[in-house]
Amino acid sequence: MRILSGIRPSGQLHLGNYFGAIKSWIDLQEDNECFFFIADLHAITTPYSPKDLRDYTIQTAVDYLSLGINPQKSILFVQSTVAQHSELAWILATIASVGEITRMTQYKAKIRELGLSSASAALLEYPLLMAADVLLYQAEGVPVGKDQVQHVELARTLAHRFNHRFGETFVAPKALLSKQGLSIKSLQAPKKKMSKTDSGKGCILLSDSPQEIKKKFTVAVTDSENNIKYDPERKPGISNLMNIYALAKNISLEKVSQSSHGKSYQEFKQEVSQEVTKMLQKFGTTRQSWIQNPSKVESILSKGQHRAEAVAKTTMTQVREKLGLY
Repeated sequence: MRILSGIRPSGQLHLGNYFGAIKSWIDLQEDNECFFFIADLHAITTPYSPKDLRDYTIQTAVDYLSLGINPQKSILFVQSTVAQHSELAWILATIASVGEITRMTQYKAKIRELGLSSASAALLEYPLLMAADVLLYQAEGVPVGKDQVQHVELARTLAHRFNHRFGETFVAPKALLSKQGLSIKSLQAPKKKMSKTDSGKGCILLSDSPQEIKKKFTVAVTDSENNIKYDPERKPGISNLMNIYALAKNISLEKVSQSSHGKSYQEFKQEVSQEVTKMLQKFGTTRQSWIQNPSKVESILSKGQHRAEAVAKTTMTQVREKLGLY
């Protein structure tokens, strides 16, 4: 199966990024043809710093490689270096309706956050660029969290619409729902996704020191019962910690419940902290080696660009012919 996915370069990656996306990418690259990109064009749809964007793009590439994305097995590239992403997004805008785009859940959420007068036109077209990312490479599967399924469905709808009007051109993609990512919540607001925009205490960065990790887990929000039980509705905080522990230790929630029976919340928080620290130690060592070899990172991204571009150009040649463009 051909797989495609990407993450915006908004700084250092966190535990939610790893469990929600990259961990499944590492598994998928073993038996599939994978395209993994750094979504810098998506990053400029909201306010940003140009200098930070350049730095974050390289940081994200380093994190991808350090976590286990293998450039010998997967194509790793930066979105903006392949011009066909923007070209196809514009073409898809000609067959999508304004109503379809304005109904997108994430667009409405961003409008509430930023205000209509402050939101860019690019924010409205964000789902079209995302559809272009997928269709450009004829991706069959797109690993996403639950909040991104609607975007993959739009890409699927537009693929069918284009094929109906102009002839068979695009593969209609399917969302590969990442169950892991659904469970990683903020340590301070456990009903919300873990995010770098959350308070510093709510997000575990992959580059956090053991001391920082311990401190964040120590003050993680739980409840007043002191009963370690999996109940996301009534006990979101402790349920989130149980999920993190299960994923870090690679065991089932049932085993977490059994091993933590009778322990206090503070004892359990300490164990979660230790498992996450242990899991991230190898990442930290590998990350330093990539940071010290920036030319190798640049070379991987350049080779990935050329490989991605070859596929993108083939798709766009078909698209331009079908549309009757000169």
